Amino acid sequence: MIKLRLTPYASTTWAWDGRRFATADGTSEAEPFEHPMVEQTAVTDGTRTLIVVRERVAGRPLAQPGPATVTPGDFDKAAELAQQWPADYVLVETAPGLPCRVTAGPGGIAPLYVAYDTSSLYGSWDMADLADHAAGLSPREVARLLIYRPRYSTETVFRGIYRVTERTTALYGGHLHLHYPEPVLHSGPRELAPDADVLAAFVAAMDNALDLRPLAEVDTVLHLTGGFDSGTVGTRLAERHPGRFPTAALLIAGPGRAHQIRRRTEILKTLPFAEPDHLVDAMEHAPLNPECARVRGERISPYEEPLHRPFTRLTETLAEHGARVVVTGLGGDEMVALSQDEYPHKSTGEISDALPWIGPRARAALEYADDNIAPPAATNSMTLLSLETTAPVLMRAGIWPVHPFADPGMVQLGEWLPMHWRELKQLQRRRLAALGLSTDVTESRERESFAEVVQHTLTTHARPLFARMLHDGSPLFEEQVVDPDGLRQAVRRLSEGPYREDGDAQLLEVLDLHFAAQAFLS
Repeated sequence: MIKLRLTPYASTTWAWDGRRFATADGTSEAEPFEHPMVEQTAVTDGTRTLIVVRERVAGRPLAQPGPATVTPGDFDKAAELAQQWPADYVLVETAPGLPCRVTAGPGGIAPLYVAYDTSSLYGSWDMADLADHAAGLSPREVARLLIYRPRYSTETVFRGIYRVTERTTALYGGHLHLHYPEPVLHSGPRELAPDADVLAAFVAAMDNALDLRPLAEVDTVLHLTGGFDSGTVGTRLAERHPGRFPTAALLIAGPGRAHQIRRRTEILKTLPFAEPDHLVDAMEHAPLNPECARVRGERISPYEEPLHRPFTRLTETLAEHGARVVVTGLGGDEMVALSQDEYPHKSTGEISDALPWIGPRARAALEYADDNIAPPAATNSMTLLSLETTAPVLMRAGIWPVHPFADPGMVQLGEWLPMHWRELKQLQRRRLAALGLSTDVTESRERESFAEVVQHTLTTHARPLFARMLHDGSPLFEEQVVDPDGLRQAVRRLSEGPYREDGDAQLLEVLDLHFAAQAFLS
């Protein structure tokens, strides 16, 4: 939610110009994301300065930018209170003769990437702003993504660009140090009281998460896919605020499409949503088609939405209709996930013969795939990575994302529930059933995913892209993280044999990484 350039050992006298904070000598600046759901404020004791950019909280007056002058004691108190803000934030601290400090909040709503040179620290929620600092590829991080084993850490695909993970502090005084926070402690399932009303507790937790932000003051759209998570959040908002919130979704393809349409139709008819219902067909705006920003050579972070083109088109549609906030169901899977003890299962992201394109440097780096990862956060690391994929596309369109399932209160409730409430998303299913929705909505076992959209992309748009990549070369080949012979073998098999979701679908990541590497390293 911030873009910045900080130069230590220079002026630390800050002023607000209506758009950004800047120092008197112009060597440092901090530009908040301009949005009605974001506010900024600053305090100084005449020596130290603290700049706070944060999500607005409902029921509180809009913060004044400042900087307000306070006593040293009040400055210390303000710095302490800033980290107790109930929503997400970013803190910037400067003082004469000292390194500058940037601390990310606990929410991970918007990513924060940083890079540095010999004089300044640079940061942005849009990785493209730091492209000039990309110095090559990180084999370990590329390998994680190639085999679908993502890890939440300060490391990114590009050497020279770093992620400031939740509650992490970046210190810069000529060199960058990223300091991880203490781990957040978690607990397991608890025994329910005989009179426990789990659904009431679930609704209360949802209400707390939704009421935290002033959604009623901003044009808000509900991302209503037809699935259990977005359906649970969306129906609750429609129940509480009849006729206020319109809806939106990407339509999938394949056998699940008719079921998705049927489920959404029933939900929309049962609860009082507002019109219009914004729908974008993911097949008509398939990933990697000629209109895709990645294919056009734009600098798109490899962490942004893999289905970039359809998601961007939906976002453009919402922005054209005045939307400023999108409420999603992201994090619902992790909230009710089963542990290994409850449901022993093979972890995702295992290298195999089905991935012949994994290069020698990537294979070697996988031995260290779990090194230097961030400590446990209040929110699941997979949820935090999901939020990171979503935010930049929305923010470039002037839209702020809200993810109730990522709220710590929701996460904690999920941890405490017995297994039978979490298994197969019983919590969400029973909540939807309590609203009178039919078993077609609440008991569906039919898979609804973008698998068929990915298959269509790989068997149509991707073919000439792979041919060009194999002919012209790629930074992925040069750094030996992708083996061109293995990739050629996989592409040939893709064109000659039946499509295999397990083994072929991962090829989409190869192209996403290829386009990102080309755009950032050229």
